[in-house]
Amino acid sequence: MSEARGKKHTMAFDQSRWPEYYRQMYRIRRFEEMAAQAYQDTLVRGSLHLTIGEEAIAVGATAALRPDDLVTTTYRGHGHTLARGSPPGPLFAELFGRRTGVCKGKGGSMHFIDVAHGVIAATAIVAAQVPMAVGAALAVERQGTDRVVLTYFGDGAINQGAFHEAANLASIWKAPVILVCENNGFSEMSPTSPMLSVAHPVDRAACYGMPGERVDGNDVEAVYTAVARAVKRARAGRGPSFIEAETYRFVGHMFGDPEDYRSPEEVEERRKHDPLVRARAILVERKVDPAPIEAEVESELEQAYAFAESSPWPDAAEVEEDVYAD
Repeated sequence: MSEARGKKHTMAFDQSRWPEYYRQMYRIRRFEEMAAQAYQDTLVRGSLHLTIGEEAIAVGATAALRPDDLVTTTYRGHGHTLARGSPPGPLFAELFGRRTGVCKGKGGSMHFIDVAHGVIAATAIVAAQVPMAVGAALAVERQGTDRVVLTYFGDGAINQGAFHEAANLASIWKAPVILVCENNGFSEMSPTSPMLSVAHPVDRAACYGMPGERVDGNDVEAVYTAVARAVKRARAGRGPSFIEAETYRFVGHMFGDPEDYRSPEEVEERRKHDPLVRARAILVERKVDPAPIEAEVESELEQAYAFAESSPWPDAAEVEEDVYAD
């Protein structure tokens, strides 16, 4: 066994950390809202996929990981990367295509990769991050560590061949990987349920011989508890787990989506279960004032935005840097 395993992680949910959980969720929400405004101001080019409404999943799952664990994510990965501790300045800079971005401005919104904080892959190809995660899990296991890899994907990804192949191999190899399905009910702009032969995505877990659990994705504690169980199992060499976190995105699939596949009334009804509102209520109940936390995050993000906006563009001579291996 490797000595470089990191500290043991307790499985119990730390109730004292609610102010920090709320801070992280509020940071993600405001980052996304500011990104949307930046897109309107033409500071962001290409597509923009926001995670507004799904913040509790990123925060709850990340809390169950160690800093040396690894993550792969989707084109909707801003929140996952922020939750892992990536500073917002370089992330805004990446959105703006600036040289100070986490990928030096070459990745943009759909490729938020920050290896320094364990986010090793983000892809615009639906489900492609799942086999990447299984491969990374096999690698860390063969290195003799007890690190785990967590991969996020949407409910639309589970019908992709890449997902099936990766889940099957993960189970055969007992790879230390946690499969987290962010089930927001839509595969891009189509309801997912008519595309499934089962009632819930997690029902597929049994086909791969791995445990599955369905949780409230708007509840940080519920997400944490499920992921912590899966992490403990993976570290013990018992293989992968599938977690379905039920949630709802309050914005369209991408910026500019007309959202004619759902009604405003449906969105408004789901906003009653906003994870931020729920987390804020917990703070108030515990006599913790959320206002100072929100003010600190606002100041942090304003400075980060200004840093990104004033950052230099990449030089044309750098176009092939970090693209090809030596």
